[in-house]
Amino acid sequence: MPGTQTSLRKFVAPEFIYGPGARHLTGNIISRLGVERVMVISDPGVEKTGLVKDICKTLDAHNIEYSYFDQVSPNPRDVEVMQGVDFYRSHGAEAIVAVGGGSPMDLAKGVGIAASNNRHILDFEGIDQVELPSPPLVCIPTTAGSSADVSQFAIINDTIRKIKIAIVSKAVVPDMALIDPETTLTMDPELTAATAMDALTHAVEAYVSKASFSITDAHALETIRLVRANIIEAVKNPDDMFYRDKLMLASLHAGLAFSNAILGAVHAMAHSLGGLMDFPHGLCNALLLSHVVRYNFDSVPDKYSDIAQALGLETQGRSSDAIRDSLSKKLYDLHFEAGLTKTFGQLGLDPKAIPQLAQNAVNDPCMLTNPKEMSATDVEKIFIKSI
Repeated sequence: MPGTQTSLRKFVAPEFIYGPGARHLTGNIISRLGVERVMVISDPGVEKTGLVKDICKTLDAHNIEYSYFDQVSPNPRDVEVMQGVDFYRSHGAEAIVAVGGGSPMDLAKGVGIAASNNRHILDFEGIDQVELPSPPLVCIPTTAGSSADVSQFAIINDTIRKIKIAIVSKAVVPDMALIDPETTLTMDPELTAATAMDALTHAVEAYVSKASFSITDAHALETIRLVRANIIEAVKNPDDMFYRDKLMLASLHAGLAFSNAILGAVHAMAHSLGGLMDFPHGLCNALLLSHVVRYNFDSVPDKYSDIAQALGLETQGRSSDAIRDSLSKKLYDLHFEAGLTKTFGQLGLDPKAIPQLAQNAVNDPCMLTNPKEMSATDVEKIFIKSI
């Protein structure tokens, strides 16, 4: 058709099993891989919930030896990855099982590629820098937001430069994701809200990304609809599996969207905050999203109008400025209503750090697919508005 443009697109996704009780298939999945010893990676908080014990029981049932590693920070560090590599080798592991949120899963991805390539984790910064594939990796997410279980991203803190690096490679896509919404029953209301806003941010940024296309768009819009309909109810009714299931589905759709369309300025800025200030990632996204949407809006107003509609806002007959204002307000009100009321100032952000944060953000690879160019000055202004 005249005016139609097409281009080559690649869509990367792991095999996954979705549904209540999926975590109990871990031993069966590992046994099919033909390995005898695995490294289980999680963190002390997840271990306290009993979920790690659940996984280990399934390994015992299939006579699979395992060793347990839990040296994982909320923003996983390069030194922790390399400690994990030493642990992996010293215990003769042949595969990795990650149980938890984005931090254990990203660390597990890092351990896998650093071990198989016999290099330091920071050597893989950037896109397609991994030569040899990771050992078999099975991910069991326990939060509904990071989507690390289905993405080709691994985000690791460089402790010397105090920045988060992005590793983007098919080599870090898990071999299997066991996505069990029952695991999210362990989340408190604040974590429920923060991870849901993380999923929403993934979707919004993927939808307006310069690398988006029809397949990623479909997943992104479904995420937005699911988060809108269920985030508040999940916070209010933490034991209701209906809402837990919907938010876990949202996380899955969001992961399939952003893993392939990449992200934008919100994540570039959140990575900067996580690297320099060690702030929680989901909360950073929640606080930044409305401001970045307002800045970006005029670059792709039709796409942002689609997002507004998915969030239940009226767009018919309204001006672009009116839609921009109502969308920005909706995103701000949503995280506030969900209980995420802290500001960056209350988290301890010193305004003197903003120039460095802005410079780190503009150098983040996620900026490359933001729909509108941003200078360091533009980023500084958004950080100031967020305080």
